[in-house]
Amino acid sequence: MGTPADELRYELARAGVRAGDEVIVPSYDVCETAHVALSMGAEPVFTDIDPATFCVAPAAVDAAVSERTAAIVAVHTFGHPADMAMLAALGQRHDVPVVGHGMHAEPTAAIARRQAHARYLSARLKGVCAPPVRQGAVHGFQQYVVRVPGNGRPDRDAFARMLRARGVHCRVPVQTPVHRSAAFRRELWLAETERASDECLALPVAADMTRRDLQRVVAVCNGLGGLLQPAA
Repeated sequence: MGTPADELRYELARAGVRAGDEVIVPSYDVCETAHVALSMGAEPVFTDIDPATFCVAPAAVDAAVSERTAAIVAVHTFGHPADMAMLAALGQRHDVPVVGHGMHAEPTAAIARRQAHARYLSARLKGVCAPPVRQGAVHGFQQYVVRVPGNGRPDRDAFARMLRARGVHCRVPVQTPVHRSAAFRRELWLAETERASDECLALPVAADMTRRDLQRVVAVCNGLGGLLQPAA
């Protein structure tokens, strides 16, 4: 069918989205979702996330629905599925279709390997907050995203620099919430979205990593962990 953007455009068209409609999207995301809606002449309506899963929060979606809402895009963030059961019930109540987006077709073995790596890291990392998984959900760990405690972005960025200096690749998964990006510049305050963009860091969890690679990630992170504890 083409790129993920093409697939989303197709699904939104199937849902009946037309120019002038509103499409509810998360702001803690890459820009693709909002830009697809915009390319169809629709207005992206940005909503906050569930702080545990980084996926769009159903309560925030519920509050954002209006008479112009034509679709809700549920992005499966970093491989964690959005709460589709709750969102589907919400969509049914408002008579608005829900479109899932963000799960990539991948070999089962690669997903299983990442999940094993994530379990290893979560059981051993200290000084960072490992990603929780909603009960009953299956996390694919396209990214292994932790929160760095402390003073938000300055501490997170300093920690990332120290990891890279010690040979551990890491990246900030969402530098700027989409609603504050140059293309939109919306005057919104989405508290959990802002907090996640300041605190989160993606650590390596690739399927081809070895146990030694994982041990190095743990050793380096835990060696720096004391620097991350907030002052008493």
